[in-house]
Amino acid sequence: MLELRKVSKSFFPGTPNERRALVDVDLSLAPGDFVTIIGGNGAGKSTLFNAVAGNFLIDAGNILLDGKNITFLRDYKRARQIGRLFQDPLAGTAPNMTIEENLAMAYLRGIKKGVSLGLNKKDEEFFREKLSELGLGLEDRLKTKMGLLSGGQRQAVTLMMATIVPPKLLLLDEHTAALDPGTAEKVSELTRKIVERDHITTMMITHNMQQSLEMGNRTIMMDEGRIVLDLKGEERAGMTVDGLLALFRAHSEKEGDNDRLLLS
Repeated sequence: MLELRKVSKSFFPGTPNERRALVDVDLSLAPGDFVTIIGGNGAGKSTLFNAVAGNFLIDAGNILLDGKNITFLRDYKRARQIGRLFQDPLAGTAPNMTIEENLAMAYLRGIKKGVSLGLNKKDEEFFREKLSELGLGLEDRLKTKMGLLSGGQRQAVTLMMATIVPPKLLLLDEHTAALDPGTAEKVSELTRKIVERDHITTMMITHNMQQSLEMGNRTIMMDEGRIVLDLKGEERAGMTVDGLLALFRAHSEKEGDNDRLLLS
């Protein structure tokens, strides 16, 4: 479904500040896979997402989505097939537009090339029904501007925007990290429910190691731009946080000072 073949990316090449962010990354996801991704700062997690989303051209390798080579496809064209949530609840929405208008933009982008905000009663009822799934009472606030919502409410709506037309691939970039624990748990459960219901192939970056073992069906560990561990099946089912930390120490090129980051 998603396949990365020997993908590499360096920043500031040929200078003293050259950094190899991705190094010969091979990765294959089957339809419906939900992969959690862990690793210390600078491991290459967000760079991996940016490469898949098309935020820059990779230096080498190929990226295939649903059997089609998207290596050179522009990011705005990939966005019709790839949904993405960021850590910052303010990202990915238009704060001065209403909830209804934000949902309309996401919905129309997902079903056709043009974007028009001409809404009818059928559209409003559809958005109301979708928002009611969040359990936050937002179905009665369609005319409220996004900028007036709390961080958790906004992230929940952003999740709905990214999945209102189920994408081929969903990228979750620490999308609960900026929320308080209770709200983060609520958004995580909403994520699990939507992904499972719509069978959406998903990749999720997290620094919460317990969450990385509880969410989805597969856990990938990155270090120095490489995938150093890929846990699934019985091996993952029997894994503990302590065991995961031990594996990180064993596979990491750095010392254990990154453990603190992984446990945050």
